[in-house]
Amino acid sequence: MTSPRIVIFGATGYTGRLTVEALLARGAHPVLAGRDPARLESLASSLPVELPTAVADVNRPATIRRIIEPGGVLISTVGPFARWGEPAVEAAIEAGGVYLDSTGEPTFIRRIFQRYGPAAAASGATLLTAFGYDYVPGNLAAGLALRKAGPEAVRVDIGYFVQGNMVRRSSAGTRASILGMLLDPMYGFREGRILREHGRTRVFSVNGRRRQALSVGASEHFALPRTHAGLREVNVYLGWFGGLTRAVGAAARATPFFAAIPGAKRVTELVADRVLQSGGRDGSSTASAEEVSSQVVAEAFDRDGVRLASVELHGGDPYDFTARVLAWGAVTAGVEGVAAQGAVGPAEAFGLEGLVRGCDQAGLHAIA
Repeated sequence: MTSPRIVIFGATGYTGRLTVEALLARGAHPVLAGRDPARLESLASSLPVELPTAVADVNRPATIRRIIEPGGVLISTVGPFARWGEPAVEAAIEAGGVYLDSTGEPTFIRRIFQRYGPAAAASGATLLTAFGYDYVPGNLAAGLALRKAGPEAVRVDIGYFVQGNMVRRSSAGTRASILGMLLDPMYGFREGRILREHGRTRVFSVNGRRRQALSVGASEHFALPRTHAGLREVNVYLGWFGGLTRAVGAAARATPFFAAIPGAKRVTELVADRVLQSGGRDGSSTASAEEVSSQVVAEAFDRDGVRLASVELHGGDPYDFTARVLAWGAVTAGVEGVAAQGAVGPAEAFGLEGLVRGCDQAGLHAIA
């Protein structure tokens, strides 16, 4: 038997190119897919091996359905996902394949689990959304912390932090995604269910330093309660804003009022389009690459709020990690298969120990 072929949709974008390189490093020979044949050929000609290309466009869903074979593996790096991501998901479901994406957009993540999960389970497809720095590390850190804490754990808090100028490091696609989700409702998992929330903050201790972080919607809210039945609360925080965290939190709490203004959502989409256009033909960062490292913290608590266990993961550049873990997930799914169908979390698909190995190979390691 041969392994299912891997298709990377959005191959010519910034994250897509990094992921192609990571796939080649793992010995895979993916199909390069995107909407611009000239850019596809330019990318293909720059690589050390010959790879097939395929034109696919979100505005013509049939072109995406044609590139994924039954049971195949599809990686999507086409963002903003809330606007352009669904045709690839639908194609993977129809093919009964394995789908992975690089999104960090809360609205899209929620859509995958709640809208598309049942259809994927029925067709035998597996949907692994947010399979990058957003939000594989938190799933791993929380899984390890909850295992250490034991059955008394009912709450887990996860914090994502970086050292270095991540704002300047971010690609045009990332900036457009952030702009696109500014007016979207956030959520958390509290009292045993998904609840809407805006602007909560808390302080973590990272490397002995106090770091503020802002709550965000993530895949952990959906995935962790299914693998840890006693969980009643899952909180995910982003610590990229430093001293501006409280101000950003206050702005987030005002989001429902801004979102109610007629045309507000369309304005953010137009600004996002301008950001994408300003990012260069490959969607790369407008700044030169600089040293950026990442830290992820997970803390498990009992019913009385007593911390039972904590885990800290350290890694390098979030973009490099995203590319490497996407490549690991796609190759592993193609060779070994996945353990669950539907919309699932990374530990459900590969097991916690498998996820430890995958993240370790992608450059993210647990700190004792």
